[in-house]
Amino acid sequence: MTQLITKNRAIVAACALAVCGGVFAAHAGFEFSKVHLKLADATEGPSRVTMAPAAKAAMPSVVKISASKIVKAQALPQGFEQFFGNGMPQQRSHREGGLGSGVIVSNDGYILTNNHVIESATNVLVTLPDRREFRAKVVGSDPKTDVALLKIEASGLSPITVGDSSKMQIGDAVLAIGNPYGVGQTVTMGIVSATGRAGLGIEDYEDFIQTDASINPGNSGGALVNDRGELVGINTAILAPGSGGNQGIGFAVPVNLVRKVMDQIATHGEVTRSYLGVTIQDVSQDLAKAMGLPSPEGALVGDVQPDTPGQKAGLKSGDVILEVNGKKIVASNELRMEISMMPAGETARLKVFRDGKTLEIGATVSAMPGKKLERAGNEGERGEKAALGIAVDELTPQDARQMGLPAATKGVVVTEVDPSSKAAEVGLKRGDVIQQVNRMPVTNAEEFAKAVRRSNNGASVLLVNREGNKIFLAV
Repeated sequence: MTQLITKNRAIVAACALAVCGGVFAAHAGFEFSKVHLKLADATEGPSRVTMAPAAKAAMPSVVKISASKIVKAQALPQGFEQFFGNGMPQQRSHREGGLGSGVIVSNDGYILTNNHVIESATNVLVTLPDRREFRAKVVGSDPKTDVALLKIEASGLSPITVGDSSKMQIGDAVLAIGNPYGVGQTVTMGIVSATGRAGLGIEDYEDFIQTDASINPGNSGGALVNDRGELVGINTAILAPGSGGNQGIGFAVPVNLVRKVMDQIATHGEVTRSYLGVTIQDVSQDLAKAMGLPSPEGALVGDVQPDTPGQKAGLKSGDVILEVNGKKIVASNELRMEISMMPAGETARLKVFRDGKTLEIGATVSAMPGKKLERAGNEGERGEKAALGIAVDELTPQDARQMGLPAATKGVVVTEVDPSSKAAEVGLKRGDVIQQVNRMPVTNAEEFAKAVRRSNNGASVLLVNREGNKIFLAV
C-alpha cells in the first residue's frame, strides 16, 4: 500500500513537472518568437493625457496654514471648586488649532485663503512647500464670501498664475491642491461638475464652481487650477452628509469673484457692497408663462423699498431684470452678486421686462447701509465687529418678513458674534434682533453703537427679539 502511494505521488509529480515544463516552454517560445512588438520609448514622454505639467506649475504656490486661537472654557459649577480645594480657578483657557491651505498670489507675500481657516485666530503660521515657515498678518477678510487675505514677509516666492473662472465649462479638467488632514501637499483630479452654484446656505454670497475633485478637511483655502495650472478658484466646502469626508461634491469660490474681494481688502482693509434696495426672486416656469416671458430666467422684483437706488431709478414690483451691464441674469442670485460688487456711485445698466415689453433702466447703486461700526473699548478703530463683540445691521422690512416678524419691526439684527465675547457668553446669537439698549430704542447700527457707548459702568441691558419672543440680556 505504501509502495502504491509512493508510486502515485511520483506519477503526479511527473505530470506536474511536465505541465510546468510545457508552460515554461510556451513562455520561452513567446519570448524568442519572430513577433516584434513596438515598445514605448521612455524618452518620448508619457503615452497618455496627463495633468503633471499643470500640477508642477501650481504646487510651488500652495501653502499650509496653521491657525490657533485662545478659547475660554466655561466656568465650573458653583461649589465644584471646593471638591478639589479652594485654590482651583473657576475658569481656564486653552489653545485650539486648525489646519488649512492658502495660495501665494504675489511676489511680495500676499496669500489668499478662506475666512473660516483664520477666523478669530490669534496666531497664523504659513509653511511654504520648501518647508520655510513665516508668521502671517491678516490683512483683512470677508465672511460673506469666505475669502481672506494674508501677508508674509518672505523672498523667493512662487506666485500662481491667475486664470479666468468665467471661461470654465462643465466637463473641464481641474486639480485641487492643498494639505488635507495635515498629511502634506496633495493633488487630486476631477472635472467641473457645475458653475454658478448658489442657494446652498454656505455663504451669504454664493457663486460656486462645483467639482468632483477630492476636497477634504485641510484643503480649505487651497487652489483649484485648470489644465494649464492657472488658479480658477479657492476650495471652500464639501457636501458630506454624516461622513465629514469627500463625497465627490466640492465647491470653490471662483477666482474672478475672489479678485474683486481681494482688491477691496488690499486697498481698504474691508469689503463694501452696493445695493439696489429691491426684493428679488427666481422666475419659475409657471411665472414665466403667466407673464409672457419666453423662458424662466431673470430676477423678479417683488418689492421696491422707498428712498433706495431702485426706487429712484423707477423699478417697480413685477419687473423682471434680464440683464445687468450686458450680462444675462438667469437666477436672482446672479443679480445680487453683480450689484454687490459694483463701486458705489456707478450706474448699473438694467434690461427690464415689464408688461410684455423690454426697456433699459439706469440705476446708480449706493453703498449698503449699516456696515461700518466702532469696536467697543477701542475708540476710533473700524472693523466688522461692533460694540460688545458683535456685528449688527439695520433690520429692513424684507429681513423682518423673512424672519417671521411683522414688517414694521424696528431694531438691529445680529449678523456676527465673537465667540470669545461677553455677548456670546450670555447667549446672544446670530439672527437675534436687538430693539432696545438700556430702554432706549435703536433702529440702526449707528444708534446701537452710540447707545452702548453711553452705558453706565460698561454694562448694557438689551431687549432682544428672538423669533418673536422678547427677552432681556445683560452684557
